[in-house]
Amino acid sequence: MPTAAEPAFPDVKPYKSLSNDELSARIEAVRAELGPRLLILGHHYQQDEVIAHADLSGDSYQLSQMAADSSDCRAIAFCGVHFMAETADILANRPEKLAERNGELVRVILPDMAAGCSMADMAAIGQIEDAWSQLGEVVDTERLIPVTYINSAASLKAFVGRHGGIVCTSSNAKAAIEWAFHKSNDGKGGDRVMFFPDQHLGRNTALGMDIKNDQMPVWDPYETDLGGNTEEQLENSKVILWKGHCSVHQMFKPEHVAMFREQHPGIKILVHPECPQDVFELADEYGSTGKIINTVKNAPAGTKWAIGTELHLVNRLKQEHPEQEVHFLSPVVCMCATMYRIDLAHLCWTLENLRDGSPVNTVEVDEETSKWSLVALERMLEVK
Repeated sequence: MPTAAEPAFPDVKPYKSLSNDELSARIEAVRAELGPRLLILGHHYQQDEVIAHADLSGDSYQLSQMAADSSDCRAIAFCGVHFMAETADILANRPEKLAERNGELVRVILPDMAAGCSMADMAAIGQIEDAWSQLGEVVDTERLIPVTYINSAASLKAFVGRHGGIVCTSSNAKAAIEWAFHKSNDGKGGDRVMFFPDQHLGRNTALGMDIKNDQMPVWDPYETDLGGNTEEQLENSKVILWKGHCSVHQMFKPEHVAMFREQHPGIKILVHPECPQDVFELADEYGSTGKIINTVKNAPAGTKWAIGTELHLVNRLKQEHPEQEVHFLSPVVCMCATMYRIDLAHLCWTLENLRDGSPVNTVEVDEETSKWSLVALERMLEVK
């Protein structure tokens, strides 16, 4: 058997010439051999042929939590992006889970290490630390509570954990911000929130809490002086937003909404809260990926939808619900390009190397980062 230093198949290139049928058969062969010790996780935005092999599908945190709760799992192949694999490693290998497995680690692999997240990449830990330092010259950072979207690197989650903050998802962002204002710092609460990396989720959520746009300055990490803001703007702030966004949801425009309303009378507009404010406010309904799926699933037959989220998910909803009329809320093809990097060739390559004792593309978060990330994630679980 090859050693970890000598991968059986050190390069994915030979797999690229194989047909999807052959790749699928070889993936299933590994699954059959490893059994319940292996879990393949597929994020909602993955291609259909990848989702077909997933043991579990869902959003990033839901998948990580379900995998971590499995008593049999010893390896996770996360068909998603890098920050998702980090979260899976943190949750699956947290101290109590390690104790249950007598210290045996769960290995987390990412089929393509280049599968990142453009939004997460818009907030680097050095930029966050620099912003925090500058803010400390203007406001009391003891009363500034950091909130990071789960779509962020483990280093940012750890920063939040160390500074009394919290992680949020798109479904509990309001609860997390409310916690920051009222329950953080041993119940004292904060004067203001620093929300990163997605400005649109932060803004749309805060607007629903009666916080005004002029109370939400945007911090631009590429502006050397106070993120492009004045001291007065920061002093008057309630939520300091980060200049980051999702490249998929940024694509939707008000004119797209107007076009669908004109061409399809009676259509409902359903969007993700990562969409810009001018689109978000025109929507009939909004919500996390899970809520979008359930909204369509539970709607009466014949309902017409234009959905503002990732293309693969919208197309899957269209296929799964022929009783409804489902459209993608843009005339422009818009998919998560980094998610699209995960294909059957990469999945097969990583799984066969895992089976043969020479794992590649392992994602492992260091102990200190994991510890503080877990603090922030556990706070997230406490909010209702």
